[in-house]
Amino acid sequence: MKEVLVVYYSQTGQLRTIIDSVLSPLDQESVNITYHQIIPDEPYEFPWKKERFFDVFPESFLQIPTAINKPDASVLSKKYDLVILGHQVWYLTPSIPLNSFLKSEEAKTILNDTPVITVIGVRNMWAMSQEKVKKMLIGLNAKLVGNIALVDKNINHVSVITIVHWMLKGKKDRKWGIFPKPGVSDNTIASADKFGHPIKEALMVSDFSTLQEKLNDLDASKISNVLVQMDKRGNMLFSKWANLIKKKGDQGDPARKKWLRLFNYYLIFAIWLIAPIVFIVFLLTYIPMYRKIQRENKYYASVAYKE
Repeated sequence: MKEVLVVYYSQTGQLRTIIDSVLSPLDQESVNITYHQIIPDEPYEFPWKKERFFDVFPESFLQIPTAINKPDASVLSKKYDLVILGHQVWYLTPSIPLNSFLKSEEAKTILNDTPVITVIGVRNMWAMSQEKVKKMLIGLNAKLVGNIALVDKNINHVSVITIVHWMLKGKKDRKWGIFPKPGVSDNTIASADKFGHPIKEALMVSDFSTLQEKLNDLDASKISNVLVQMDKRGNMLFSKWANLIKKKGDQGDPARKKWLRLFNYYLIFAIWLIAPIVFIVFLLTYIPMYRKIQRENKYYASVAYKE
């Protein structure tokens, strides 16, 4: 009997649904699946209140952990053949609950010398957040053997509008009856079972050496280099904002409210004006940078990590 552990955090339930779809081909007679849901001591309520949504930005981006529940003793007592790590992205960074788990003593025990597959549910930009997860997994002596990233396939500015509607209103419906539904589409989630077949094959023979290649043949980690460039640029600018705001106080401190409002205005400016400029520059440099772009795409779609 193969032992699989799923560790995840999801506010809306979308990520859990994605994971369940991915794992649906696994035979329950030969695979035992255990779930550990990460639960923060101070919950992140959904839908978000706008002030709270922005107030988590500095701690999220700076990867400052918060208090979370510990896995049951039965979870800690087992050695797993595979761990599925549900990856939700907040502000171009692993969510605070996921980051908190990866920085816990329990993660050291569970993930040490253990194959890990990350499963990401995200609006669109995930590459730099995954790099941060890769780095933490190396520090935990875990073996990243696969990554699956399911995204909102609508164009960037449309998905911005729909995701804000979902996050602040709590309704995964069509805004004004005009826009598409937010998040990863139902069809994309339903078809994620295709990834479960190569995972099952690798798990049953305990050989994950070619798993990511097989997953990528199924478009598991499809890279958009223009989004990678936006992601990189966003990380540079977010670093300045996060450090500045954090110096004004901790979460809930009135002293940083003014700066969070300014960050809100900056974010609107960046999405609607800076992002299109990055896209134009990308198009103008695509041909001379073609080989570099192809190398980057191959790297970010892989389980490799380089500083």
